[in-house]
Amino acid sequence: MDKFKKKLKELLPYIIIILVVIIIKFFIVTPIRVNGPSMENTLHDKDIMLLNEISYKFHKIERFDIVVIKYKNEYLIKRVIGLPGEKVKYKNNKLYINNKYIKEKFSHKKTKDFKTKKIPKDNYIVLGDNRTDSVDSRMIGFIKKKDIKGKTSFTILPFNRFGHKE
Repeated sequence: MDKFKKKLKELLPYIIIILVVIIIKFFIVTPIRVNGPSMENTLHDKDIMLLNEISYKFHKIERFDIVVIKYKNEYLIKRVIGLPGEKVKYKNNKLYINNKYIKEKFSHKKTKDFKTKKIPKDNYIVLGDNRTDSVDSRMIGFIKKKDIKGKTSFTILPFNRFGHKE
């Protein structure tokens, strides 16, 4: 029995490390791949990013966050533009929230004029940065909070694009 306890004591740190890695992988941070050009120039097709799945359990979703949403059977990476209770309008490629101009702190391609009704509670408007080639809220409508799987802003691959993205 002493031999078993000694062996278990030796293996315990490795078992703990493996369990921590598994917990992090499945419940906190998951790699996710950008699929398509809808977020260019901020993100590129096939970039590998880290998805933070617990961020929104402790913090609220904010305007301009890059999020992963589940739409039908796929995951889409988009940017939050409109929050619950707001009306979103683009006119002459400028963003207006409740008729007030909001300066966007990232570059995006030309956005055709559009406007929304008041965004319902626990719903959001999301758009791709490549507005001419993005399936987003303009086509699929409001995104429910439960369909937002987490926040992503850190690219890990390819190495030449490694780092934080806004």
